[in-house]
Amino acid sequence: MPETPNTPPANPRVGLFVTCLVDVYRPTVGFASLSLLEKAGCRVEVPEAQTCCGQPSWNSGDRADTQAVAKQLIAAFEDFDYVVAPSGSCGGMIRYYPDVFQDEPAWKARAEALAAKTFEITSFLTDVMDWDGIEASYDDSVTYHDSCSGLRQMKVKGQPRHLLSKVKGVELTEMERPEECCGFGGTFCVKYGEISDRMVTDKTTDIEKTGAGTMLAGEVGCLLNMAGKAKRRGQRTKYRHVTEVLAGMTDTPAIGEER
Repeated sequence: MPETPNTPPANPRVGLFVTCLVDVYRPTVGFASLSLLEKAGCRVEVPEAQTCCGQPSWNSGDRADTQAVAKQLIAAFEDFDYVVAPSGSCGGMIRYYPDVFQDEPAWKARAEALAAKTFEITSFLTDVMDWDGIEASYDDSVTYHDSCSGLRQMKVKGQPRHLLSKVKGVELTEMERPEECCGFGGTFCVKYGEISDRMVTDKTTDIEKTGAGTMLAGEVGCLLNMAGKAKRRGQRTKYRHVTEVLAGMTDTPAIGEER
């Protein structure tokens, strides 16, 4: 994991990496992330040139397309003090960029510099900015899913829970297996549909056992997968990205709910 600066610059200039799934399926997460970062004292910009992080092509073995996408993203974000994403998966892919350019020393150096200043949003707010000035309220019991990439690549575990403890009205009830994969895994759920279905069935059962009214996570892909399965099973749990609750942006329907 890249080293976290002891003291970030005053009012750091942050490039917000919105991610494909947020852009297409859950724009509220982007607006919530922007709000939180600005409240923490950051100067936030959303580069128009940003594109996919390249994870689908990388996981599929398409190195050429991954390099093309990564070069565009590096060029778009390398001048910022930090890059922040509301996704451990996409942020984790950026941290893989040095491996993408093993045979191109110049690009590898640029990739290493970008990877060192890329963070998942709750980790950035907590570990870099040392900020927990949450002013939101949310009157419901919640449980939290630790996404695989956020947990293992980005070392996100206590940070979202710490921030949630500052939200008025929130009652956190942990699952028996909060770190267990939901079965999404990007292309995994396409390649291994039956295994993925069994995994998300187990996950939604674990969620239901908590009795929580709302399921929170830091990964839109995981949330879409779990919410879809829960809806097909007739479960009434709401599914939201953690930034929506932290920023107090919960007026929109939860994921999978009718508008």
